[in-house]
Amino acid sequence: MNIFIRNMVASTAFITFTMLLSHVTVAAESNDSIDTKAIRLQLQRYEQALNDSDAESVMQLYAEDAVAMPQNSNPLVGRDSLRAAVTAGFKAVKLNVKFVIDEIQPLSSAWAYARTRSTGTINVLGSDGLPNLEANQEIFLFHKESDGEWRVARYIFSTTNPAAIN
Repeated sequence: MNIFIRNMVASTAFITFTMLLSHVTVAAESNDSIDTKAIRLQLQRYEQALNDSDAESVMQLYAEDAVAMPQNSNPLVGRDSLRAAVTAGFKAVKLNVKFVIDEIQPLSSAWAYARTRSTGTINVLGSDGLPNLEANQEIFLFHKESDGEWRVARYIFSTTNPAAIN
C-alpha cells in the first residue's frame, strides 16, 4: 500500500508539472502573438507616416539610439541624425508606398526582427516629371523599450528595382 500511494503521489506530481509546463508554453506563444501584432501595427504606422510625409510620426517609431543603413549612404546614427534625414527627404519627395510583411520573428522577450518589401512611387517635389517606381526589401530590428513599445533599433534596406543601364 505504501508503494501504491508513493506511485500515485509521483504520478500526480508529474501530471501537475506537465500541465503547468504546457500553460507556460501557451502563455509564451500568446505573448509572441501579442508582440507580433504590436510589431505589425508599428510597421503599418511607419507606412502611413511615410505616405503622409509625417516626420514626427516616423521618429516616434525609432529608438533613441536607432541606426538606419540606407543603400549607397553612410549609416544614420541616433534619432537626431535620422530626424534630419527624414525631414530633408520629405521636403524633396512625396512617397506613396505599400509594405508587405514577409515575416516577423521574435528573438527574445525584448528583440525581434521583421523582413518586409515595399513598392510604390516617389514623386520629386517641384518637378513636372513622372513618378519614379520604388521597390525595396527591408530588415527592421525592433527593441521593446522600457515603456513597453516596440521601436525600430536598426533598419537596413536596398532597392529591388533593376539597375539602370546607360
